[in-house]
Amino acid sequence: MSLARVGYLGPEGSFSHEAVTTLENVQTVACVSIADVLAGVADGSLDSGLVPIENAIEGTVSATIDGLVFDYDLVIEREVVLPIHMHLLARPGVRPEDVTHVSSYVHALAQVRGFLAGMSHAQVEQTTSTSQAAREVATSHEPRAAVGSALAGSLFGLEIIVADIADHPGNATRFVEVGRGSITAPTGNDRTSIVCFQDADRPGSLYGILGSFAARDINLTKLESRPTKRGLGEYCFVIEFDGHLGDDIVADCLADLQAHLARVKFLGSYPVSGDEATARRAEVGEARSKAAEWIVELRARIRR
Repeated sequence: MSLARVGYLGPEGSFSHEAVTTLENVQTVACVSIADVLAGVADGSLDSGLVPIENAIEGTVSATIDGLVFDYDLVIEREVVLPIHMHLLARPGVRPEDVTHVSSYVHALAQVRGFLAGMSHAQVEQTTSTSQAAREVATSHEPRAAVGSALAGSLFGLEIIVADIADHPGNATRFVEVGRGSITAPTGNDRTSIVCFQDADRPGSLYGILGSFAARDINLTKLESRPTKRGLGEYCFVIEFDGHLGDDIVADCLADLQAHLARVKFLGSYPVSGDEATARRAEVGEARSKAAEWIVELRARIRR
């Protein structure tokens, strides 16, 4: 049996490479950009793709969310949360004070701004990925350095000259695996992602959207506005919440939104990493059970 081809932002040694190695029984394929990963899944040259969607420090990865919202009709199948440890990598013998250039992916550089401020003697440059930066440093004869993972350093023969340089502890990136249409079966610990498009910007429109979730005790885990790219002031809303399309209450909520909005784009229902959603659903379930018992008691008092 042939292995599923899963694309990721390469080359080898990137944080995306680390994340994709957590998937079992797959053939990994390095791609030049996030857009190439999504395009490969859409045209069938890849079975799925694993792309970064959110970082604990920098927030949403725009290339991923905009590709899913506007460019491709793909479905999120699962998520992978990877702890991120940023290191300053250089060829053996290079000292931090010798470094003339520091390069990395734009999101990685943003996560070490404080550290880079202390290296004012070095010029900062952007590359297409953290591993591409490590590769370029490995082949350069200048005292350059890259911001990247320990894996990238070992793959390209670099040393960690300064370890753990991220500005904030507890850094992590959430990756999502995307496919062409199949929706993952409910697991009991799931998240659903959608995009809500409005037909007009009216007072109270966002309140109405949020009310659909509040009325059903559905817990939102993320709410973000994105420009629709059709003009200034025009936005859609990317919403993530606990639950699965297979849950009756979630299906009812989505149907209500679809009936009252210009369009709702379904991005996927998929397993969540962590126990927070399970605990929240148990809490809501207990509250609903008590509320139902209260209604039964009240109705029993109605005169016949």
